[in-house]
Amino acid sequence: MAATELRGVVGPGPATIAAPGGGGAGPPAVGGGGGRGDAGPGSGVASATAAAAGVPGPGAGGVAAGGPGSAPPAAGSGGSGAGGSGSAREGWLFKWTNYIKGYQRRWFVLSNGLLSYYRSKAEMRHTCRGTINLATANITVEDSCNFIISNGGAQTYHLKASSEVERQRWVTALELAKAKAVKMLAESDESGDEESVSQTDKTELQNTLRTLSSKVEDLSTCNDLIAKHGTALQRSLSELESLKLPAESNEKIKQVNERATLFRITSNAMINACRDFLMLAQTHSKKWQKSLQYERDQRIRLEETLEQLAKQHNHLERAFRGATVLPANTPGSTGSGKDQCCSGKGDMSDEDDENEFFDAPEIITMPENLGHKRTGSNISGASSDISLDEQYKHQLEETKKEKRTRIPYKPNYSLNLWSIMKNCIGKELSKIPMPVNFNEPLSMLQRLTEDLEYHELLDRAAKCENSLEQLCYVAAFTVSSYSTTVFRTSKPFNPLLGETFELDRLEESGYRSLCEQVSHHPPAAAHHAESKNGWTLRQEIKITSKFRGKYLSIMPLGTIHCIFHATGHHYTWKKVTTTVHNIIVGKLWIDQSGEIDIVNHKTGDKCNLKFVPYSYFSRDVARKVTGEVTDPSGKVHFALLGTWDEKMDCFKVQPSSGENGGDARQRGHEAEESRVMLWKRNPLPKNAENMYYFSELALTLNAWEGGTAPTDSRLRPDQRLMENGRWDEANAEKQRLEEKQRLSRKKREAEAMKATEDGTPYDPYKALWFERKKDPVTKELTHVYRGEYWECKEKQDWGSCPDIF
Repeated sequence: MAATELRGVVGPGPATIAAPGGGGAGPPAVGGGGGRGDAGPGSGVASATAAAAGVPGPGAGGVAAGGPGSAPPAAGSGGSGAGGSGSAREGWLFKWTNYIKGYQRRWFVLSNGLLSYYRSKAEMRHTCRGTINLATANITVEDSCNFIISNGGAQTYHLKASSEVERQRWVTALELAKAKAVKMLAESDESGDEESVSQTDKTELQNTLRTLSSKVEDLSTCNDLIAKHGTALQRSLSELESLKLPAESNEKIKQVNERATLFRITSNAMINACRDFLMLAQTHSKKWQKSLQYERDQRIRLEETLEQLAKQHNHLERAFRGATVLPANTPGSTGSGKDQCCSGKGDMSDEDDENEFFDAPEIITMPENLGHKRTGSNISGASSDISLDEQYKHQLEETKKEKRTRIPYKPNYSLNLWSIMKNCIGKELSKIPMPVNFNEPLSMLQRLTEDLEYHELLDRAAKCENSLEQLCYVAAFTVSSYSTTVFRTSKPFNPLLGETFELDRLEESGYRSLCEQVSHHPPAAAHHAESKNGWTLRQEIKITSKFRGKYLSIMPLGTIHCIFHATGHHYTWKKVTTTVHNIIVGKLWIDQSGEIDIVNHKTGDKCNLKFVPYSYFSRDVARKVTGEVTDPSGKVHFALLGTWDEKMDCFKVQPSSGENGGDARQRGHEAEESRVMLWKRNPLPKNAENMYYFSELALTLNAWEGGTAPTDSRLRPDQRLMENGRWDEANAEKQRLEEKQRLSRKKREAEAMKATEDGTPYDPYKALWFERKKDPVTKELTHVYRGEYWECKEKQDWGSCPDIF
């Protein structure tokens, strides 16, 4: 009984943790000691006694040597962590090479979550044939001896072990190593600054080792005390045995004496195990520090290499097109050279050089005759702002109907993209403080209003008597909202909480629109537009975005509603995902992908639109969009075909009259005859490439207008400075506005906390012109226009507007 209990206390000891999967060089023979990590017959009282004497045995943290009957390593078998390399496992495996050579014998080493292989063990010193990271790998067992390791297609190892037992040992070790690697990867992702954390880890490791050393010294002191008191206890027990006591008492004293002896042996074994563990930790800590430093150096070298590649690629691209770093900014040369860029449809090489970054700051010469006159705009002073505002007012007084057709040209400021973007990978873009160099002089509210550029499609849809035909025009309007994004690679300004934007086109086009930023985190904007031609458009859009290294994904969340007053038809749909490619290297280009389902909730009619993502291997036209308009029974009545940057056509689907090929060709011919062009993109203004590729509508959105709310985007100072080319001042102003917004948020949070403590009711932030309610059609909580804005504008009663600028 005592021996059994002691085996449970001492057991295999720390040797178990050194060998994932246990197992020695081969299956242990009967009566022999197990490999490292196996608790063979050597464990037990004898093992503990050896440990107490200071001799490491298989039960006390030493390497259990095989007994006389242990089997030699089989061909192709792997060793465990007992190897001199300090690896978790290493040994021979057969790796598939090709159909000619088949499986070849290779030496594999599993260490630190990486599986590497060599042609021989001696080759480990100078050449590694391949390495796969287990943190992102999948391990699959094929049959009794074969298994596969793959990291998603880039690397795949087909391996074969000498036996099923050996295969299982390797798979177990690999799975354990993968779990540890995934855990370490997750911990590193959750950590903050890598440099400070690594330094903290190093200090923490040293402190831990010192603490462990002191604890082991305490244990040694306790061991001496236990040995002293144990000897005294045994002496007392021996004296009791010499006394004349009943037989039962002598038996009990013997049992107590045996237990005291076992307790002393166990304490000695524990002290030895702790000392071995400390030595092991000290030995491996040096290796871990070296590995950490090596990985840090590798990461720094890779970052520098990638930055150099980006710069070289940028220079090669400019050299190939015959461009210079600073093109001559004369009106003639600029216009003639850039007009050709707009003639082609969507060619990536036709985009401007303004999205490129440069190696070092350069002296930028701004032309004096571009757009509005900007004399002294680069010199700090308020006179330039006043002159510009007066100019806008003067233009407005001349004629209300005349809209501006140009804005100040975009300055060619230098910017090191990599220095900013390398710290943004995987983060929410709306939470990263970005300089205005990435922006265009419009806010997200103004970009949202651009959806109304082709409002004529809704005007025509309102006149349709057939609901299916009306749905075709609504689908074309949905696609048209993406046409302005094809060259617009810059980021709009994130609106401040409470910021608004109005667009009054009631006299010219019969509609007026209002947007308000109703939430800051997550960013959400509510939009309401109404037309005297018989339709209302409303939406609440939340923008979520992720930077993935090579591309940026922008996912709009929220439902768009379109209601026609005469018929009561109510349509809803959602936006697709926008992807910005070549963030670091190459020319920026934009793609739309996904599906849109437009539903008429009154009739049950549906339209499914498919935005085909761009593919290098596809022969289809780029930016292709296809669609089908169906009735409630699922029958197709119209087919839609086109591109989201050019036009959309509609084909009437005739009922099938037969099943042979001739009829099919006839139906196709009839469909071609029924083609109707629903929408075609308006051409861009002249020199649009110098004005952020703005459309005619976009050029007018930030023009100064009198009588707007004090929260209107036109009055945002950083956006106005950026439009005027004063980017340094715009960046400073942007930081001021964001800090002001943060202080307002903290004030609201403090008020909410105080109200909670006092038990008084507290109203959370509420939008000014929109109220949150449950939509009766979609059952979603959304912000709906509550009215009163245009009445307040007429009275010029803006007393309820917050001070955000």
